[in-house]
Amino acid sequence: TASLGLSTLSLDNTSRSNSEDCVSGPTPCEGGEEEGDGDGFGGLLDLPVERAERRPTCLRCSRPQKVCLCPFLPVQPLDVSTCLYIVQHPAEESRVLRTVPLLAACLPPGKCKVLVGRRFNEDRYPELASVCQNPATLILYPGADAENLEELDLDSSSAAYNIIIIDGTWSQAKDMFYRNPLFRLPKQVQLKTTLSSQYVIRTQPTNACLSTLECAAITLSVMEKNDSLQEVILRPLQALCSFQLEHGAQVHHSKEHLLRNGLYDKPMPKNKRKLKRMERLVSNEKI
Repeated sequence: TASLGLSTLSLDNTSRSNSEDCVSGPTPCEGGEEEGDGDGFGGLLDLPVERAERRPTCLRCSRPQKVCLCPFLPVQPLDVSTCLYIVQHPAEESRVLRTVPLLAACLPPGKCKVLVGRRFNEDRYPELASVCQNPATLILYPGADAENLEELDLDSSSAAYNIIIIDGTWSQAKDMFYRNPLFRLPKQVQLKTTLSSQYVIRTQPTNACLSTLECAAITLSVMEKNDSLQEVILRPLQALCSFQLEHGAQVHHSKEHLLRNGLYDKPMPKNKRKLKRMERLVSNEKI
């Protein structure tokens, strides 16, 4: 989730095979006419088509029941005052390994609201627009204008805070942040943490990049002044990664790690801007 400065799992997206095999028709007779149906398929169209059944899914963690992660979730939803608004790029919905369903399973329904889309305006999303205009709302996105969340002077006497987190790839999150004027209204914050991502089954651009769930876990621990929240929320992610690695998944190092250690085996980009960015990764220049 990855979300930019923030940043999203299930194996239940089994493929549905509804296609029929195309078989060439029988060899034409000497008279020039084909045997069977004129379309060349003969009686194949009458054969029954077997449909793959979707595996039963756990209603809480959204994982297939056979690999349910509920034993690693808190028994009861965590008691938090902070409300998370996850604005999610549509492409994240189809990803097999997502972290947002696990995050939502750790929190009460009203404390983790997921909005899917690319463009968010006041007409289509009045609740989000109202939240963005609320002084008690923060948006988690790194940059020169962002304040470190850990150093922010939070007003404990005010109402509960809202935190907006963008869920998508880094390029998707950047596009969503800059193309939605609503996201420029709240105070912009970023995480100062040096924690390396435990989401090792998905490649991150740099060693400091975190998944959406990891960003939310750190954010909630800061906002609620409760360090144990981070450990509880990260537990299902750790279980997910362990399960995937035990069943053939490979550890994904960040692009920064691969470049610095000469392990990056993909062609270098021809785009000068992208190439310059990769050179900055190797030179350890802060991006």
